[in-house]
Amino acid sequence: MAFEFKLPDIGEGVAEAEIVKWMVAEGDVVVEDQPLVEVLTDKATVEIPSPRAGRIARLGAVEGATLPVGSVLVTIEVAGEAAAAPTVAAHVPADYEAAVDVAAAAHAAAAAPGAPPVRVEAVPAARMLAKESGLDLSTVTGTGPNARITLDDVKKALEGGEPARPAAPRVHGADGPEERVPLRGLRRKIAEHMAHAARTVPHYTFVAEVDMSAVVAAREKARLDPRAAGAKVTYLAYIVRAVAAALREYPLLNASLDEAKDEVVLKKHYDIGIATATDDGLLVPVIKGADRLDLFAIAGEIERLARGARERKLALADLTGGTFTITTTGAYGGLLATPIVHHPQVAILGVHAVTQRPVVRDGQIVIREMTNLSLSLDHRVVDGDVGARFLYDVIARLERAEEPGR
Repeated sequence: MAFEFKLPDIGEGVAEAEIVKWMVAEGDVVVEDQPLVEVLTDKATVEIPSPRAGRIARLGAVEGATLPVGSVLVTIEVAGEAAAAPTVAAHVPADYEAAVDVAAAAHAAAAAPGAPPVRVEAVPAARMLAKESGLDLSTVTGTGPNARITLDDVKKALEGGEPARPAAPRVHGADGPEERVPLRGLRRKIAEHMAHAARTVPHYTFVAEVDMSAVVAAREKARLDPRAAGAKVTYLAYIVRAVAAALREYPLLNASLDEAKDEVVLKKHYDIGIATATDDGLLVPVIKGADRLDLFAIAGEIERLARGARERKLALADLTGGTFTITTTGAYGGLLATPIVHHPQVAILGVHAVTQRPVVRDGQIVIREMTNLSLSLDHRVVDGDVGARFLYDVIARLERAEEPGR
């Protein structure tokens, strides 16, 4: 029978999701729990598995489309259940149950370490002709969208000719060829969020330098501490700890603005988002209860969240609930930046490279480990005086480089 699988309620108030990537095509035989599609919500990228074993009869939307929760995501022809309407049953072959068994075995083989992929992207007609002809689809070059194998590709392969590869999409402008890449998935969400924040928040940025010499020295000692086992103690861990402590003294920076009710919402939890670069774009996993963690626990969370973001293995809870964000320029360092506030938060701290600079101390020029911190704020909630005092509180804590357990 035809089973209509609807886009499930993923939680966290998510009302819709964008189809990022289909992992199956119409005509494919799937097993229960096999990944069907990758969707993107306002919160995270999520893989949705198949609730049933069967054959994919119809995909509910094309890649890049947005579906409301409850819409039909995919229609699956399910074997061994009550008879379906004739128009549906006519598409189910006599050896359907056997086909499901074969797919299950292939799926299990794909899960084995080092096993090659077993599914090739192809249109149903191409699969049928290849099966009838005994052609291995993995030997065929696809010329359809996303390199999917078309019926013509299979025919040319059977005739002994190599199917022509499609030319890259080009638009000839005044300066030569151009390639057009669809703005979709995480990249589109980032664009939407950044544009909304820039339009909504009256930004201003305050920049100050900090002497990190004490942190550099303390970090060398902390790396030898037995409590550091399994975690890489970084400068960022010290900054997170200093920020979390300072936020207790300056609650306006750990807040959001409820525009509908004209209320400033002061958060009593200190959950620090860490902007993390991934192959798909920027994610902001969150260190929950950062004010209650010591240096080593913070270092462990930074490492866990960064690894999970890069490997796309974070839970939805790891990507939600932040009250303040820290962003770094990574290996490139830089002198300063003007980061965009992660709305509806009201503040974001930019961290730059720690480098040796000549500075004046007690009338003498000395070499110190220095960096700049860039604090961007929502001027509707935080005035310049408050923002400056907060940043200098953070700087004072860093220059003291308090003991790791404090």
